[in-house]
Order: sequence, then C-alpha cells, then structure tokens
Amino acid sequence: MHYRTVMMYTEIGCFVACVCGWILVCSTMPTNYWTYSEVDSLVLTSGHYFSNLWKDCLSDSTGVSDCKEFPTLLALQTYIHLCRSLVITSIILGLFGAILALVGMKCTKLGGSEIMNAKVTFAAGMNYLLSGLCGMFAYSWYAHKVISEFMDPNYRAKKFELGSALFVGWGGSALLVVGGLVFSITAGKEACRSSSKTQEMSNHTPPSNLSEANQKTHSPPLSPIPDRANQKTSKPPKASHAVDAYV
Repeated sequence: MHYRTVMMYTEIGCFVACVCGWILVCSTMPTNYWTYSEVDSLVLTSGHYFSNLWKDCLSDSTGVSDCKEFPTLLALQTYIHLCRSLVITSIILGLFGAILALVGMKCTKLGGSEIMNAKVTFAAGMNYLLSGLCGMFAYSWYAHKVISEFMDPNYRAKKFELGSALFVGWGGSALLVVGGLVFSITAGKEACRSSSKTQEMSNHTPPSNLSEANQKTHSPPLSPIPDRANQKTSKPPKASHAVDAYV
C-alpha cells in the first residue's frame, strides 16, 4: 500500500477517535451523575442524592427528582471552579482541533502544499492532545476530591461516590489524548520529511543561465586599436649579404 494512502487512513482513524472522545466529554456537562449517594431513610422509602458541576439533586423511591442549582458563584469550592474551566477549555480546544483537522487532512483536499497540510494537521493534533489532557485533569481532580472525602474518617458531612459521568469523561479524554498524540507524531514526521525533500530538490537544481554566465571567467574583448605602450617593436631582419664566390 502506498505511503500516502496509509497516512490518509491513519488520519481518518485518529479524527474519528478524537471526535468520539470530544462528544463523550461534551456529554458529561449536562449529566447529573458526577457523584451520587445512596440513602435509606425509612423502611419503605429510599432515596439518593446526586450532583454535578452545576446543581445538587435528590430523588425518592417514586422517581421524582428535585434539583437545586448552586446559589452563588463565589461560595463554591475551588475545585468546582477549576473543573468547570478545564472541561469548557477541553471542549473549545477539541472544536478547534476538529476544524484544523478537516483543513489539513489529506482526504479533504482543503489545504495547500504538503508541508502546509502537515503543519495544520500537527496543530490539530496538539489541540486534541491538550483537550484530552485538560479533560483528564478535571475528571481526575474531581474524583480525587470525592475519594479523599469518602475515605476521611473525620469528614462528618454527606459522603458521595464516583458517578458515571466521570468514567465517561475519562474514556473521552483518553480517546482525545491517543488520537491527538498519533496526529502530532505522524504529521510532525510528514512535515519534516516534506521539508527535507524540498530542500534536497532545491540543492540539486542546476543554476540558471544567468548565474552560469556570471560564474564563468571570460577575457575582455580585443580592442581594434593596438596598445602601443605594450606592443614590442619588431626589428626587420638583417639582410643577408650574399657572398660572391670568385673562381
């Protein structure tokens, strides 16, 4: 199989993986189950609490849920602010990565030269990689906070467990990291290969006729007027005297 065909299928696979990961990360924003806590209050009545980055909810045994958004922005804990900003940043970087990938991939025919397409694809891979890292850091920090509170024996408030949104976010972030890493490596190699090939071709290009004419050393044209200062005066040959032989 041709090298260009292999690269094209590799880019398509990475793009599909990154788009799927980006969709999974986006789906965690409205999901309520970032954390949950089962509560058995009475014998015949049970309920559970669940929350996300935006609100706290309570559901009873009848299936009725009552949610309350966080009342104030300044009273929230620091890790919630940071997780919000990181998830939003991950979504924005993933969107930019998708736009750059559509422009730079070989199957779209939207870019310019091979070197320019490789550079644009490399930028898309870096955006996807940073998007995955931001999401991974946000979900991991949130999970670390929940686990540390759950394992702390001195923590007297309600304890929560890890919700499904965190696992979905980890999966999407992993797809973004893997796809962005492969994008960056393949596009970086392609850019270096194309630039070295272009430089090699420019080094082997023969010089133009003008440069050849300038490089050649040529003698100055002969003047029709003789140079009398440097011209040597030639003396006429001496006349040979014939020796008459007298018999």
